[in-house]
Amino acid sequence: MGMLRSARLERKERIVSDYFGKDVPKLGFGLMRLPRRGVFTDIEQVKQMVDLFMEAGFTYYDTAFVYPGSEAAAKKALVDRYPRESYTLCTKLNTMLAPTEKLAKQQFFTSLERTGAGYFDFYLLHSLMESNYKKYEKYHLWDFVKEQKEKGLIRHVGFSFHAGPELLDQLLTEHSEVDLVQLQINYADWENRSVTSRANYETARRHGKSIVIMEPVKGGRLADPPREVKELFQAYHPDMSCASWAIRFAASLDGVITVLSGMSNLEQMRDNLSYMKAFKPLNEEEQKIIQEAQRIIGNSAAVPCTACRYCVPGCPMEIPIPEIFAAMNKQLGNGQAEETRAAYAAAAAEGHRASDCIGCGRCEGACPQHLPVTEHLKKATEMFE
Repeated sequence: MGMLRSARLERKERIVSDYFGKDVPKLGFGLMRLPRRGVFTDIEQVKQMVDLFMEAGFTYYDTAFVYPGSEAAAKKALVDRYPRESYTLCTKLNTMLAPTEKLAKQQFFTSLERTGAGYFDFYLLHSLMESNYKKYEKYHLWDFVKEQKEKGLIRHVGFSFHAGPELLDQLLTEHSEVDLVQLQINYADWENRSVTSRANYETARRHGKSIVIMEPVKGGRLADPPREVKELFQAYHPDMSCASWAIRFAASLDGVITVLSGMSNLEQMRDNLSYMKAFKPLNEEEQKIIQEAQRIIGNSAAVPCTACRYCVPGCPMEIPIPEIFAAMNKQLGNGQAEETRAAYAAAAAEGHRASDCIGCGRCEGACPQHLPVTEHLKKATEMFE
């Protein structure tokens, strides 16, 4: 029975690979959180990370028009240094910064110019959710990306998604032509009522769509989970990082093209390669350990922020919201009172504090996690001020 199931899974994965014309290894390099030197991207370190990634046999790179400096970094570290057929490149079009249809469509051509890639293996409409999906219709962007695919400038079309299964089902029904969908999936959000990872995954598979997974480590939070979870993992695998559990959980799911990890330094790259180069799905005992970790995290008071920073550009008070939430979580998630105060002091060092919030709600409209940001800022004010 076990051999039959293994053969069936292998056949499913081969179908996913064959569908996209090449074998896509299970780890993707997310270029959203690249290493920095001051305010600039550390291109030399990114080059080293790309070299390690390519040498290990991995090929999938993910960027977006709205990731500051990311597409330019992809050109310098990847496109200018490797043959075009040796890697797959994905980028995205986001209407958040596009007040007109013309400017939205221009993002595609700007991305081509920034990356110098000639074409995109994967091109996604970015971060669709209840508050913005109609704008993609209004701007005729579904037809636009289809046209670019017909011209050979896009190989595969899809969208990334941050809402519930009802809207996902609607979009996949109305736009059955898409090749894939990019979903936020991690073990902490698997049953989360706001993120609905499991329900979204099952909806995409019901429509026969392949999946790229984003936020498997939840913006780094699952690389440093609550103390109880760390102890649980270390008791079973003393030498494996907490991040490895999160990425392997996501990569163990059927129908997954690749799992994106937003690596920020060489250390994270080496760690991910150490267990993904010869990837093994979670076994039954490891699945049970993950279930216990889910229970622990589900009872945690920590703010489930992924530090995507989509909330920051529109804040009229320039509040460093992700940094404030990260400071809160040192106390709420791990009980680190002293570290919490120091982290908040650093976050508010330029004079923009949690109490400066005027409750305009722009942050909540932009948040892919659908967090009650203003309420959390009130709690931060109580904690720190």
